[in-house]
Amino acid sequence: MDESELKIQLQTLPTGPGVYQYFDAKGTIIYVGKAKNLKKRVTSYFTKHHDSGKTRVLVKKIASIKHVVVETETDALLLENNLIKKHQPRYNVLLKDDKSYPWICIKKERFPRVFTTRRVIKDGSEYFGPYTSMKTVHTLLDLIKGVYALRTCNYDLSESKIDSGKYKVCLEYHLGNCKGPCEGLEREDEYQEKIGAIREILKGNFKDSLSQFKQQMKLLAENLHFEEAQKVKEKIEILENYQAKSTIINPKISNVDVFSIVSDDSYGYINFLQISYGSIIRSHTLEIKKKLDETDKELLELAITEIRQRFYSNSKEIFVPFKVNVGANIRVTVPQLGDKKRILELSLRNAKYYRMERFKQIKITDPDRHANRIMAQMKTDLRLHEEPRHIECFDNSNIQGTNPVAACVVFKDGKPSKKDYRHFNIKTVEGPDDFASMEEVVYRRYKRLIDENQSLPQLIIIDGGKGQLSSALKSLDVLGIRGQVAIIGIAKRLEELFYPNDPIPLYLDKKSETLKIIQQLRNEAHRFGIEHHRNRRSKNALNTELESIPGIGEKTIVELLSHFKSVKRISKASLKDLEAVVGLSRATKIYKHYH
Repeated sequence: MDESELKIQLQTLPTGPGVYQYFDAKGTIIYVGKAKNLKKRVTSYFTKHHDSGKTRVLVKKIASIKHVVVETETDALLLENNLIKKHQPRYNVLLKDDKSYPWICIKKERFPRVFTTRRVIKDGSEYFGPYTSMKTVHTLLDLIKGVYALRTCNYDLSESKIDSGKYKVCLEYHLGNCKGPCEGLEREDEYQEKIGAIREILKGNFKDSLSQFKQQMKLLAENLHFEEAQKVKEKIEILENYQAKSTIINPKISNVDVFSIVSDDSYGYINFLQISYGSIIRSHTLEIKKKLDETDKELLELAITEIRQRFYSNSKEIFVPFKVNVGANIRVTVPQLGDKKRILELSLRNAKYYRMERFKQIKITDPDRHANRIMAQMKTDLRLHEEPRHIECFDNSNIQGTNPVAACVVFKDGKPSKKDYRHFNIKTVEGPDDFASMEEVVYRRYKRLIDENQSLPQLIIIDGGKGQLSSALKSLDVLGIRGQVAIIGIAKRLEELFYPNDPIPLYLDKKSETLKIIQQLRNEAHRFGIEHHRNRRSKNALNTELESIPGIGEKTIVELLSHFKSVKRISKASLKDLEAVVGLSRATKIYKHYH
């Protein structure tokens, strides 16, 4: 990927929380990071000076960027860690100085220990996490210790060594924190039952343990041990908060693939999330070009098969927005509520973000494709017979009834064509009459186009409601072109679109690109009309001021305004300052006029 493509990627990043991934020229992932604001954080790598030489080397090697949008910063933290553990990017260790996040380990050994660690060793031990806070980890371990008596020593408790009497119980036994397996005072099967219960806690099943904790708190309170009861209460609150917020989704949801789709007339965008123990471990969005107007169901079925093969997924269950047929061995779930519904919505959000980014990138790299897509969308949304390649929008401007003017702005292929803009001074209407003014300017505009054999637009937009639209239609009737050109009116308050002879307005989605183009046309017409109106008022003001001075012509006025910027400054200028601009003779006349 060249520098310009990378620049486009930076311009189109979203501003929400998420995780970003950097890839080198070979497509190898070299860094994973998290951000509260993806656009701000990623852009900073390319716009700021970095003191660290390692960071500068990283930036030079970045060839492409991918990112995953998540709900919260906590989700970004967990997802970042999952991706780092999975891909082990070269620069994560260097940039993070070996920083990692805490895990809880159930050690693979006889009478397993349960402890916190930042190192994951593949020795058959079980690891739960990563956790976002050591406070949460300590709370979990305190809970486990408070409910279940476990050993904390690192002795090798093999059967032969215990039978030989090699070990003696320690202080933890006398304090009641350990049942003494080192001396054979606790059976292995009893100890394993406790480990099974602890495993459920770490998987997110807190129901039984929280119940015991609450009973402990109640007992302490009944015995008037309020300080200890308060400490237990605080631990319960932290645990409940952890259970609700510390994982991306419910930890019980595991080994699941999630698919969602958004599409337009030309392309489908399918997002894939792979879930393991409540965390996202993989995210990918596939773009498919439509060939034969395929339905979303057809595209999704095709994409699911392709993505699962590409990523060697063997998940037995998938979450999708609607029923699909992808094989008898896969359980298809269409979530309706709860955690499953939320993770599907997150997948859909990622698909929409990807689609939006592609639109922005295509707008820069392939303007023809962008224009074709916009025109096809507008034709569909506005129920037109042909694509509105040429659109004209009219707006009236009369402030306090003075200097009534109108503006016509022109868009071609969805972009302003400023050379075709026209403004009109109202000639046949006296006073502020918007309806009559609209009728006049529409007639004048298209009478001229017809007389000069110029092409008419495919769509006319009138800034106003039914009244202005009716006035414009009168002119089209007089000219005999009604029905040849589509025409609509837009009312500002509710963004209602009115059609001729239809009393019911059309409401477009507030986020639709069609409405945004119409709003841009309306705003541009308003701006252009106001600008012309101000120019007329300024010209009238000049006529009453500078042009009323004998011997002062238009050229002199332009020179004065270019230098002094306003009539007020000219009136307060000294004779010497005026002379420096227009000479002594004219300066004297101007100075005497104001003094």
